[in-house]
Amino acid sequence: MNSELSKTYEPKKVEGKIYKFWEKGGWFTPKIVPRKKPFTILLPLPNANDPLHMGHVLFAVEDIIIRYYRMRGRPTLWLPGGDHAGIETQFVFEKRLAKEGKSRFDFGRKTLYKMISEFVEKNKNINREQLKKLGFSLDWTRYHYSLEPNIVKIVFDTFRKLHRDGLIYRGERIVNFCTKCGTAFSDLEVDYVEKDEFLYYLDYTTLQIATTRPETIFADVAVAVNPTDKRYKNLIGKKAVIPLINKEVPIIADKRIDVNFGTGVLKVTPGHDTTDYEIGQTHNLETITIIDKNGRMTNLPEKYLGLTVKTAREKTINDLEKAEKLVKTEPLKHSIGICYRCKTTIEPLIMPQWFLKIGPLAKPALEAVEKERIKIIPEKRFKKMYLNWMRNVRDWNIGRQIVWGPQIPVWYCLDCNPDILINFINKKGNKINGTYKDLKDKYNFAEIKKGLQSLSASKNPVYSLEEKACQKCKGKKILQETDTFDTWFLSGQWPLTALGYQKSKDFKYFYPTSVLDTLWDILFFWVARMIMFGLYLTKEVPFKIVHIHCRVVDENGQKMSKSKGNVLDPMDMVQKYGADALRMSVIFGTTPGTDICISDNKIRGMRNFANKIWNASRFVLMNLKGFDPKIKPKLTKKDKKILRELNSFSKEITKLMDSFKFYQAAEKIYHYFWHIFCDKIIEEEKSRLQGSNKKEKEASQYLLLQILKTNLELLHPFIPFITEEIYQKLPIKNKKKCLMIENWPV
Repeated sequence: MNSELSKTYEPKKVEGKIYKFWEKGGWFTPKIVPRKKPFTILLPLPNANDPLHMGHVLFAVEDIIIRYYRMRGRPTLWLPGGDHAGIETQFVFEKRLAKEGKSRFDFGRKTLYKMISEFVEKNKNINREQLKKLGFSLDWTRYHYSLEPNIVKIVFDTFRKLHRDGLIYRGERIVNFCTKCGTAFSDLEVDYVEKDEFLYYLDYTTLQIATTRPETIFADVAVAVNPTDKRYKNLIGKKAVIPLINKEVPIIADKRIDVNFGTGVLKVTPGHDTTDYEIGQTHNLETITIIDKNGRMTNLPEKYLGLTVKTAREKTINDLEKAEKLVKTEPLKHSIGICYRCKTTIEPLIMPQWFLKIGPLAKPALEAVEKERIKIIPEKRFKKMYLNWMRNVRDWNIGRQIVWGPQIPVWYCLDCNPDILINFINKKGNKINGTYKDLKDKYNFAEIKKGLQSLSASKNPVYSLEEKACQKCKGKKILQETDTFDTWFLSGQWPLTALGYQKSKDFKYFYPTSVLDTLWDILFFWVARMIMFGLYLTKEVPFKIVHIHCRVVDENGQKMSKSKGNVLDPMDMVQKYGADALRMSVIFGTTPGTDICISDNKIRGMRNFANKIWNASRFVLMNLKGFDPKIKPKLTKKDKKILRELNSFSKEITKLMDSFKFYQAAEKIYHYFWHIFCDKIIEEEKSRLQGSNKKEKEASQYLLLQILKTNLELLHPFIPFITEEIYQKLPIKNKKKCLMIENWPV
């Protein structure tokens, strides 16, 4: 065997070759061994069509865990996948269309879906190849994509089971709507930003109200005061008058009113404010809608019809001033909801949506963490965050008004739901004449089906969960619901769908999984929902441990973003310094659940460490002339002491690995290799290696080789490429084919 190493370490020449060696050996793919307990991690799904960003390098944490347990002898599965990513992907695609001077409105539903699908297929393998470049030991034979037919079938079956169990309902409620993206979002998908605006004091004849949204006064249905507010106690039950339209509305009492905000009087607009909607539900108030899905004004005096919200606000303020109903204006800094994707101001709108009742699912998911069937690491901050969320969950609107994704498996009967036809005709700009029967004969069913972008059936539509003739009227003009599933409804079932829920050997062997590693910001988006679905469908938790890794920021502590110009491309860093250096840089000097600063300098520093490993290994190998690995030489007391200390050190590292303190393990191995092995032991052994005493030289060779081998084993989960390359050169007894399957040194 050629045991020489080149003079310098060149990652570009080594890393690709080593990864192919691993793949060819099949060591990423575990075998099902019934008597052995498996160890399983599912990769958090990257968007199938996106290149990796620096945050994805934190998958190194999972690779560390996987490589560690593989070396401990467990059948170890790290299962990769790709997410169709719903609105995320459609948003990216629409930006591409915009550059071509086009928009989603230029295409029919089927055409747009096909275009996005082709875009995803073209780019789907980008991040797969990048994951390989980072050395991630994923079982590519088990790769799954979230729109695979078998996966979608399981998701549909879950929807039907939830519906049968009374946990799915269709309701007309207030939701967070982005007028630019054209879809509703859940509460979690709304970002909040501080904005400088104004507080407007308006004269409602009987009293004065203060509002940030004067343009919505036309949808007011009441005025509310706090029942404890002595200023207005005598007015409760009387009337206030909405300016400009002179409409009388009742003055009601509600404990939710903040007596210290503005005048302590709230105009109640259930159609366009979440709190107002709740007040309206409590007091059985009417709901009026004056802003449509396009962000335009509707159902109000003609002079405001069709205006944007911003223009309507300006015009309303001007008219209030002319009518002497604008008392005063004050500057106000307050928090407003914006779309997490396009940053457009969110409009609370009333619309029909499919909802999932969260309460019955949240209770067992809450207890699973309370009773530590699932442990969250680090516990102190994130367990509390999880429990707070789960104790205050609201029903989840699981539909999205977008094209990209599986359509909700519900079919409406056109004959039983004439509103569908009426709304379609209105969208086409046609004038409705005649009876419904006349209309349905006049308008082509195929055209209606093709032209629908979203359904707006009656409040209690006739629908079926199977695509077949209507059960009520036996009619065959069936239209599928055009809302698609929220992508989290699919990914929330990922531990089940990726392992082939119920039917596959993989599911029976690898479920529940061992660890879920992720960032804290999707603790509820994804983690909680996987726990809820897992317990609902299997009565088993989907994983035993939730490990929260760091968030990557720049050297100034700022979140990386293209707009700030502080983004580091991980592939550029791999090209420049090697994957091992990049991996080590995101682990070294970090603690879970905090921010980690990544800079060119830090990655370069880890490249220097890789060079140190290479040079020290080269020195050891160059000094093995005449060494026979089959013969164990006689060691001195000092040699034995060093090896005992090395064994104790390995046990210490093992304890840290078992405790998920990978950052501490990395720092200790770094220190041992550089400052104890290189600076001290190698320097002290040079005299024995260069001396004339053959036995002393053999003992020194054996000692250095044992320390090097053990360090390579300890370092392998962190920096797999360089350690594998060096391991293949070691002249050792009982050597494995691959360092990845070597025994952990304890």
